[in-house]
Amino acid sequence: MRQIILDTETTGIDPRDGHRLIEIGCVEMINRRLTGRTYHQFINPERAIEEEAIGIHGITNERVADEPVFAAIADEFWAFIEGAELVIHNAPFDVGFIDHELSLLNAKRGMALGPVAEHCRILDTLVMARKMHPGQRNSLDALCKRYQIENGHRVLHGALLDAEILADVYLHMTGGQTALTLDAQSGNEQDAAQQSSDIRRLDEQRPRLSVVAPSAAELSAHHAKLSSIREAAGECAWDSLPGWSESPSPAGGEVS
Repeated sequence: MRQIILDTETTGIDPRDGHRLIEIGCVEMINRRLTGRTYHQFINPERAIEEEAIGIHGITNERVADEPVFAAIADEFWAFIEGAELVIHNAPFDVGFIDHELSLLNAKRGMALGPVAEHCRILDTLVMARKMHPGQRNSLDALCKRYQIENGHRVLHGALLDAEILADVYLHMTGGQTALTLDAQSGNEQDAAQQSSDIRRLDEQRPRLSVVAPSAAELSAHHAKLSSIREAAGECAWDSLPGWSESPSPAGGEVS
């Protein structure tokens, strides 16, 4: 399955107020493996960026003044995401801005790109996090702390950096160990062979583990405890264990 982990930065909060995209960052994942392919682009929004927004992402008007407008990068961006499952933290925000940009472009071109939800599946990790961790903070920073993901280099928001961090968060949220994958479907036999060689197998001739037998006093205390359980409950599950004897003798031994 092809997934695109996506994040955006904008001039403000709501596209209905005329706010626009100023940065898009995407990383590609196929079958839960990061491919190394990314899409990253700053965009000239053709309007001023709000000071509050600059305080969040640090992207100034001067930084994007010479960047291409959305119309100039739309086709390349669309080709990168079309047909994939988009993994986004707070998806309505990012998808809303992308659809807004596409609608403005379509009005000028007389053609139709989008809307996103008709061409891509959308997975919202914020919704996932709220179900998994109800009543807790579920921002990207909070999830990094919860899953012990290093994000100390993240002083300000940035679309590509946030997408890379979200990829790590998503894999942790969905329980995925990706460093060890012996799936023949991975398409990378050399990598699979290397991973296989990293598996440590125990020597069959290794020394056996010693088992320390209980002392007579410990056995006596154990039997007294079982007797009290039988008296209170009428039975004791310990009695049904294979090989259990009411009065075993202390003995050492080995286990394999």
